[in-house]
Amino acid sequence: GDAAQAGRGNRLLAHVKDVDLLLHVVRCFDPARGKIDPVADVETLDLELMVADSRTLRNKIERLVKRVRAGDAEGVRQTADCEKVFAALEEGVPARRQALNPRELESVEECNLVSLKPVLYVANIGDMADAGNAPVQALAALAAAEGTEAITVCGRDEDDISRLDPAEREEFLRDLGIVESSMIRLRGAAYRHLGLVNFFTVGPDEVRAWTCRQGDKAPVAAGKIHSDMERGFIRMEVMPCAGLLELGSEAAMVKAGKQRLEGKTYLVQEGDVVVVRFGKS
Repeated sequence: GDAAQAGRGNRLLAHVKDVDLLLHVVRCFDPARGKIDPVADVETLDLELMVADSRTLRNKIERLVKRVRAGDAEGVRQTADCEKVFAALEEGVPARRQALNPRELESVEECNLVSLKPVLYVANIGDMADAGNAPVQALAALAAAEGTEAITVCGRDEDDISRLDPAEREEFLRDLGIVESSMIRLRGAAYRHLGLVNFFTVGPDEVRAWTCRQGDKAPVAAGKIHSDMERGFIRMEVMPCAGLLELGSEAAMVKAGKQRLEGKTYLVQEGDVVVVRFGKS
């Protein structure tokens, strides 16, 4: 019934508030299930998000009333900013499309607006032959207008790929006429929009991947491996992953002069292979 549907919606919004990036999977196949209209589907979900945000903003504006009546300048400013965002939501513009300036973002920060979260669209198709169909193009145009991406995924093929042994996947992809699983492209796009970077450590028995934020300095990235490495950071020995794969060993990289010594101000890059030198604090 309506109550159960409302409950599901509230649970969805509660989960959405905890994420940094929304992946919106949009149907772009099978007209037998009804008209294919990805733009309308996006607008439907956006409407739900905006209704929740309007309620949240209205609550904050009400909490600020006493501060405004007392002439509190900060309260007046935050109220004006919240009312501006609220008015745009009422006009059907999600917060992420409102080009909010840093001050306005600060005013609404505590509201954790769900329509402010960045969105990465996933165009779900039924067959690789549909990759360039009109619905996919419409979703791609909408994504481009938002400054984001639409990754095309064939859900059926990805399900088949997930069931294969790793050794069989390359042959399966080749038979499909594609180089890599769309899940790899989706993961790469998500990392870009989240501003995340993968870097690696190499030991005698294993290679480990670590994740930091783009713009993190070497000590902060080292702290992702172990907090002692951040506290006692001395330097970082860095090699590009592509070069290491090409030459085959750390010794060959050193001999070729392709290992760099970096200090505390170095910004870790995608694909760096690192050795962290640190002292116990």
